[in-house]
Amino acid sequence: MFLHYGFAGLKTKRIVFEDVFTALDSACLAQLKELSAKRRLIEESINDTSRITEATAREMAGGLTSRNQQEILRLEQYLPLLQNLIIQIDSVSDSRCTNRWISELRVRWTSILGSSSTFKLNGPKYFQINSLKYELGMVLFLYGVTLHELAFEVLEDLQKSASLLKKSAGVFNYLNTDVLPSLQDILPPEKPPEATANVSSAMSLFCLAEAQAVAIKMAEKKQMSPALLAKLHYGVTQFLDEACGFLQSGSRDISEKFMDFIISCRNLHELRSRRHLAESCKELNQLGVAIGLLNCALNNKNDMPGNQSWRDVFKSEVTEISELLKKYNKENEIVWHEQIPLDFELPPMEGRKIVTTTPYDPERWERQLAFKT
Repeated sequence: MFLHYGFAGLKTKRIVFEDVFTALDSACLAQLKELSAKRRLIEESINDTSRITEATAREMAGGLTSRNQQEILRLEQYLPLLQNLIIQIDSVSDSRCTNRWISELRVRWTSILGSSSTFKLNGPKYFQINSLKYELGMVLFLYGVTLHELAFEVLEDLQKSASLLKKSAGVFNYLNTDVLPSLQDILPPEKPPEATANVSSAMSLFCLAEAQAVAIKMAEKKQMSPALLAKLHYGVTQFLDEACGFLQSGSRDISEKFMDFIISCRNLHELRSRRHLAESCKELNQLGVAIGLLNCALNNKNDMPGNQSWRDVFKSEVTEISELLKKYNKENEIVWHEQIPLDFELPPMEGRKIVTTTPYDPERWERQLAFKT
């Protein structure tokens, strides 16, 4: 069973690019209008203000029925146009014009990873930063989390799910290395966590951890050894430990629910790692060590997560460990009579990471734009 954190709820306000950037000719104006139209489809979709019927949305998306798949298609059509606009604006030599355009740009997004302080009594808080790079960063973040959500939608196909999660990790890695560095100098003190490098690094590691969790499910179907499964599960905890480190060293304005989820996942996979390692020791006739590992797992288990569905998965794992411990203790009392080692005498936990990011290679659309300066 998997724990799942849904990344829904990101909102934005409309941008009309042709009202901000002054086109020199009809061709440039048409491209700016196309950019606005494609962004409006994304805005209306995530804001739940679209009047397009499901049948029309399916037809526009070439027959795709999944809302996440439709969203990914819209984002993949918008991103090349946006990146081309950024390149064209950067090439304008008249800094007075570009400064005036950017000052008139109103890029506003909410946060889905921010703490309660990022929400107002009458609805979500919008963070306005007049920058095309901010727009690019938030759209890429939306792209990454939509890939993540699609991965859990197609979990019956484990290979496809893992592939989507590794692709999502690559998007967040690209965001961290290629987009956010140039944005940091202009970010105001009050900013959404999604626009910070530490959060994008954490998100990349988080997606890799989930990709490895899916890979473990495939390994279980192939009946891989308990020793290998133990290392793979502990590899997930190592990914999540790194992610926690980035979140705790960066913005303090992080959702408690998201932190609770990451810590709960980490603890769950550590429990599973100790259970599999105990099974491996039992196969090696080290029953005392196996019992010690199970005792350690139960003695060191942390508080249950707050979310009920996460708690149910956690309780199921604790129950399985408790039943296995009862079985091993009974066998040891009757047959083996092995001494049970203390926690500090147990073998150290070892992790193995087998997944890597799928690099994000943005599609390039080179379209010349002419502006009045």
